[in-house]
Amino acid sequence: MLDVSHLKKTYGKKQAIEDVTFSVKAGSCFGLLGPNGAGKSTTMKILTGIIKSDGGSAKLLGKDVSKNKNVVSKNIGYVPQEITLYDQLSAYDNLVFFGEMYGVRGNELKRRIDEVLADTGLTERAKDAIKTFSGGMKRRINIACALLHRPKLLILDEPTVGIDPQSRNRIFEMIRALNRAGITIIYSTHYMEEVEALCDEIAIIDNGNVMAQGPLGGLLERYGQKAIYVEAGGVIEIPDLPHVVKMRKEGSGWVVETNQVQAVMQNLIKLAAEQHWDVKQLEIVRPSLESVFLSVTGTALRD
Repeated sequence: MLDVSHLKKTYGKKQAIEDVTFSVKAGSCFGLLGPNGAGKSTTMKILTGIIKSDGGSAKLLGKDVSKNKNVVSKNIGYVPQEITLYDQLSAYDNLVFFGEMYGVRGNELKRRIDEVLADTGLTERAKDAIKTFSGGMKRRINIACALLHRPKLLILDEPTVGIDPQSRNRIFEMIRALNRAGITIIYSTHYMEEVEALCDEIAIIDNGNVMAQGPLGGLLERYGQKAIYVEAGGVIEIPDLPHVVKMRKEGSGWVVETNQVQAVMQNLIKLAAEQHWDVKQLEIVRPSLESVFLSVTGTALRD
């Protein structure tokens, strides 16, 4: 669907992106994960033709996005981080405006507006002014505007910033349904839990560079720190054990990070028997995306 190769962009003396390379398979939900200021929004704007890169290339369906504006406008739906709606107009009138901007008119536009209002769960609020909407409702209409021309690729730039958990879950449901319907999605965010909940492939971007890319499971396996979770009744003490990288308290138990899972698990079982722990839970846990980010960038994810 999309091949991005060595994109660069500089604003004055500031290098926004230095070397951004990744590819997105048709039908995938692709996460672009990185802190604020990492270069995510600049990358999105280059892909949609809003700004030009200073180097590198981006090809959508084999066509260079900088030279084929019609391919971009026909096949990409873009939802920027900022709300791009007219507050004084109703949700319906906003959708009419954006639909016509995409070249959809007449009865076809009416049908598509009905579809996206149903998808967003806002049919009953269609005639209400946007200024009366909550932040989450505005976000949903913002997404609806980008779907009116039935794009093959939907690009979402931080679509859940500043909204309540209920609205976020509704947006998640929308994204999963759209992806199941065959729409390829690029989901740009600095929220790790959102990437883990939605995306099957990811690219980690930091300081204007893509540091790693691949299937989520593959990155967790390659870069993530393996760990064991242990929980027992009462107070337990875990001494320094061989092959343990780090231990941290989590909830009512402990997470023991290690590169030698079997050896450490055996030691914990032995320790539990010797000290008569009332074991509630003892299991190998999936590596965290946070540990992957730390491994490939050398630093924790920053807000």
